[in-house]
Amino acid sequence: MEMKIFIVEDDTAIFQSLKENFEKWGMQVSGPKSFQDVLSDFINEEPHLVIMDIQLPVYDGFHWCREIRSLSKVPIIFLSSRDHPLDMVMAMQMGADDYVQKPFHSEVLLAKIQATLRRVYSYGEETSDILEWNGAMIDLKRGMIRLDGKEAELTKNEFFILTVLVDAKDKIVSRDELIRKLWDDERFVNDNTLTVNVTRLRQKLANLGLGEAILTKKGLGYVAITL
Repeated sequence: MEMKIFIVEDDTAIFQSLKENFEKWGMQVSGPKSFQDVLSDFINEEPHLVIMDIQLPVYDGFHWCREIRSLSKVPIIFLSSRDHPLDMVMAMQMGADDYVQKPFHSEVLLAKIQATLRRVYSYGEETSDILEWNGAMIDLKRGMIRLDGKEAELTKNEFFILTVLVDAKDKIVSRDELIRKLWDDERFVNDNTLTVNVTRLRQKLANLGLGEAILTKKGLGYVAITL
């Protein structure tokens, strides 16, 4: 399995050096397109590990560590020139897995990355707990959807319907298929109950500005579209 490393580093020379070294070891490397919204790029890339500098444009690494930890348990290694013990303590308290000081030896960093990857993924590949849809983050563990700081709490049926539709993004899911999936999951519904649940789901999505993101295809079913 090719491991994906997400490097949040604004020093272009350091980023390119790390990228070249890691790719020699068969790793796939990416970084944020914008330091204004690192979280969206992290979600899109779905990396196996994050390397995070502390001093960054716009928001510091601690901020992005908190944001990532609110969504994912992916391992995070801080890479920073700051050597104050409080920085290291804060990094660990926020959920970092390791802290490497600059200047550093690439071999040492690589060894730490490989050790962390072995520890985290030795018992099977981790699956993401987050789905991204139209800029919204669907939290599969908490059963909620968040967009621009707003959250919508969904019932089990509403959440199940949403995830089925988003998994089939831009493809029609028939009413019969939705009912069958709900029944298979021991959520006993009939045709009228499905209509009620979809209506309530749309109302909650409307509060996030996504009221038009689930369409009814008459005689066919429903589709979650990309806006």
